[in-house]
Amino acid sequence: MIYVYGDTIAALILKDFMVTRFLGILLVGATLYAFEIPNYFTWIENQTRKYHGIASSLYKTGFAVLYFNPLWIARHLFFIKFFSGQYTAVSWDLLRIGTFSFLANIPVSLIANYFIQNRINANWRFFASALFSALMAIYYAMSEVLF
Repeated sequence: MIYVYGDTIAALILKDFMVTRFLGILLVGATLYAFEIPNYFTWIENQTRKYHGIASSLYKTGFAVLYFNPLWIARHLFFIKFFSGQYTAVSWDLLRIGTFSFLANIPVSLIANYFIQNRINANWRFFASALFSALMAIYYAMSEVLF
């Protein structure tokens, strides 16, 4: 639910709100994202157990930032276009937008993901990430206008 609220805010700002988009992003957030993100965070924990101190923090942060990469952003933009019925807008240009969006948000993403991965209890990371992702959903949806 948290993720779709961010996307809805973006859609309202862009005057692009559609019930099908809301329901589609709700479905994706409640299924695909709800499955893959917590599993990826568990994978990060497993991969970084052998590290300690700053190395552990840097690896956790890096893995989290790399997860929300240009392909992930392009996929999210694809879902927005698909659920909005804008099928002709689905093109390789979404990857270009995703790349510029990813590069532009690295400073914010590094700080937020450092905090989420290293300061939030593992049981609350998905929730914290969902809150951050809701804010980023606004940014991702507006990326098409910005980039």
